[in-house]
Amino acid sequence: MEYSIQELSRLSGVTTRTLRWYDQIGLLKPSRVAESGYRYYGRAEVDRLQDILYYRALGVELAQIKECLYDPSFDRLAALRSHLAALEAERERLEKLIRSVKDTIGAEERNEIMSDEQKFEAFKQRAVAHNEEAYGAEIRAKYGDKEVDEANAAVMNLTREQYREWTNLGQEIQERLEAAVQAGLSPEDEEGKELCSLHRRWLTITGNRYHPAKHRGIAELYVIDERFTAYYDKQVPGCARFLRDAVIHWAK
Repeated sequence: MEYSIQELSRLSGVTTRTLRWYDQIGLLKPSRVAESGYRYYGRAEVDRLQDILYYRALGVELAQIKECLYDPSFDRLAALRSHLAALEAERERLEKLIRSVKDTIGAEERNEIMSDEQKFEAFKQRAVAHNEEAYGAEIRAKYGDKEVDEANAAVMNLTREQYREWTNLGQEIQERLEAAVQAGLSPEDEEGKELCSLHRRWLTITGNRYHPAKHRGIAELYVIDERFTAYYDKQVPGCARFLRDAVIHWAK
């Protein structure tokens, strides 16, 4: 069966303007273009659009989607299974978060005080949920679903003491970064070395194995991704770059 661009738009919910853009950037070409200039799409193009929409639902950027779909080794069935696993993991995460919010609402309505353990679980779930929402797509694309799921599980398995150390370390790193930048220190100074060491501890407190190359890769994200940069530079511009440069110099 063949669809005109208007018919495919109605079928998929994707605007004709977006479909024309996908054609322009080479992401989704029509099966043929009539002499009138009208675009027509066949079954293969419908399947490809479905793949694109699955990736977009997971927050993957168009350039990365194009790279995946044009990879000669692309396996559609394997990709669909990966999408399903990611969506099921997201559903499980949301269900846990929903239960936590419901418990909190119920406690408030009954004028009850939540136990420290309940609050602690809610804090951890909130941290995982925020990281998934803000950075999940990028880190999953870079490191894979398995690694990210293991990292999320490690956060959820933190003891109260470990969680307190983890959050306190994050705050200490931020404060010392701001002080170092304001003082005009170099990332290659002793303070840069100590900040690199603190950041390493912050990354591995959950039990993750340490790899210097991965450490440097994560630090690069802090200046490549504007959201990471905005987080570290929220009070003092230059903190993200200072941390990146310190890690690049000292993480061996």
